[in-house]
Amino acid sequence: MKKFLLIILALALFGGGFAAWKFFGQAINTSQGEFLYVPTGAAPKQLRDSLLARKHLSGTYWFDLTARILKFDNARPGRYRLKEGMSVFQLVRMLRSGRQEPVNFVITRFRTREDFARRAGRQFEFDSLQMISFLNNRDSLARYGFDTSTVIAALMPYTYSLNWNSTPRQLFDRCYAAYTRFWTAERKSKADSLGLSPVEVVTIASIIEEETNFGPEKPNMASVYLNRVRKGMPLQADPTLKFALRDFSLRRILNVHKGAVSPYNTYMHKGIPPGPICTPSVESIEAVLNAPQTEYLYFVASSNFDGSHIFTTSYEDHLKYATEYQQALNRRWDSLSRSKPQQP
Repeated sequence: MKKFLLIILALALFGGGFAAWKFFGQAINTSQGEFLYVPTGAAPKQLRDSLLARKHLSGTYWFDLTARILKFDNARPGRYRLKEGMSVFQLVRMLRSGRQEPVNFVITRFRTREDFARRAGRQFEFDSLQMISFLNNRDSLARYGFDTSTVIAALMPYTYSLNWNSTPRQLFDRCYAAYTRFWTAERKSKADSLGLSPVEVVTIASIIEEETNFGPEKPNMASVYLNRVRKGMPLQADPTLKFALRDFSLRRILNVHKGAVSPYNTYMHKGIPPGPICTPSVESIEAVLNAPQTEYLYFVASSNFDGSHIFTTSYEDHLKYATEYQQALNRRWDSLSRSKPQQP
């Protein structure tokens, strides 16, 4: 009898140990950094089937049993990191609690609302159509003080951390909060002293952003555009034509391009365009807000092709340097054409 009881005890201990190992031992097969995406409305059974299909689980019995014990009957949507060595208990508890890992959404240079929507649609649960629908909805934007032309001004070039299952409005709310924090009373006062609204400052900054990557020149470039606005001159900014034509691959702006029918054609229309032509860097925005007082009205790329520009106050000087640049550009194109292999 004693021997029988010892056998029963041994079996019980073995069974308990086996169950504990199944509950708390390594069960998830994954490489570090993999994620499990739980869509809105997904049931635990869908998660189980997905884990099984992706071979993160070798079976479902212990997952189902753990889910019943922990009363996991309502999957919370989100992006969950799977870790090598994770137990079934840890997995189910993480999914039940909704302890997901946020998405880091980085705003760099977006030229259009569609560009922004495409990137957001790739990183969040919603798709690009839902995002662009929000950005094109005048009623949605009116509550923030924007319209479809100016809304891109709210997209400050920062990194935003949000849950994967965030909505388009939640993403924009986070962007708008950063925008309002950026526009402090001091910055608003600087914009006001220039006779500009924050959106107009961002619009000029967006043109500068497209004109040059050379930071030290941005303040002088800002002074040119500000002087032109004050004098009622057209900005004549080539990047605005590329935006108007939606052709950002243009290497040279020709007279035919200057006839584009668009409010963004700054050769045809005076003043500041209806809205930004890209999401500018903070550096470009600060260049406008802190632009030096100059007499510059013109600038042209240097014929050295080193990324710098020559700033002038007279149209005659501008024409001279512009001619030098065009001649150098023609020579470069001719050289490139001659160097191309001939077709047999």
